[in-house]
Amino acid sequence: MKWTAICADTKLIPPFYVSTSYAERANLSIRMGLRRFTRLTNAFSRKVENHIHALSIYYMHYNYARIHQSLRVTPAMAAGITDKPWSIADIVAIVDAWGERQRRFAA
Repeated sequence: MKWTAICADTKLIPPFYVSTSYAERANLSIRMGLRRFTRLTNAFSRKVENHIHALSIYYMHYNYARIHQSLRVTPAMAAGITDKPWSIADIVAIVDAWGERQRRFAA
């Protein structure tokens, strides 16, 4: 059996575990959850920086705040990164702290 490496840092895995279904499901989740990725919409970003920030906030919510039906917890809780689902206020506090740090270092 020929084994496949996903990236240089990972161990080799059997090819029957490699599937594009995971990537396609991730793409569908992004398109459904973030309207910036759908066609014919007025929710687009004029600046790349704004697009990156919107995507970052989406991933924070998806991984830390949203309880997934199959896991019954957030992915961050399943990975042992946090012990509770984060609220939107928690995410906003992190974004505000990051912005404050950026302003301090820029000055």
